[in-house]
Amino acid sequence: MYLIKTPRFIQNLFPNFIWRIPTNRKVVYLTFDDGPIPEVTPWVLDQLDKYHAKATFFCVGENVERFPELLQRIRQNGHAVGSHTYHHLNGWQTDNATYFQDARRCAKLTRSELFRPPYGKLKRRQAQFLQRHYEVVMWDVLSGDFDPNLSKEACLKNVIKNATNGSIVVFHDSLKAKDKLEYVLPQVLEHFNAMGYTFEVITPGIASQQVITPNLKIA
Repeated sequence: MYLIKTPRFIQNLFPNFIWRIPTNRKVVYLTFDDGPIPEVTPWVLDQLDKYHAKATFFCVGENVERFPELLQRIRQNGHAVGSHTYHHLNGWQTDNATYFQDARRCAKLTRSELFRPPYGKLKRRQAQFLQRHYEVVMWDVLSGDFDPNLSKEACLKNVIKNATNGSIVVFHDSLKAKDKLEYVLPQVLEHFNAMGYTFEVITPGIASQQVITPNLKIA
């Protein structure tokens, strides 16, 4: 079981994590987990380029070492990169020392201060340690593209219905998500582009840099 829209009370349990970017600008933050891989990531980059969209890729260290040219292309195209651990570890099932070493190994490869835990699962000690060393980026909208029991139409609806100003949306540039992603991503880009939204990268400190301006009515 997983939640498409992250409830506010869960976000409040970990206030130092980044769940969304507070803003009233029409901007959405697309993120892609588990890559980079040659079967999916280049296609994602091509789709983003069509809409001048920028995104943030949370990379698995093993894939970065296998396909360094893809990490280079991600950066050359103006996208941001974050760590997703080296071995895609589940924090609930991993002892702390092993988890910290794995996260650090990937962070060195990606040269990034951004970190996203695989499955969103961390023990309390892991969370406390990681937020002292990295900016932990979570999400407020989960597309569900990884779910074999979810239709591609439902996956698209998950994003269209729930994403709003400042939302962080999770996709996966992975084989398990490939079929749904090829259906959903172009339509998400088209939908929000037509509504006047832009797609931007997540950078260290971005949550504290945003300013929400009041909507003023002129008499």
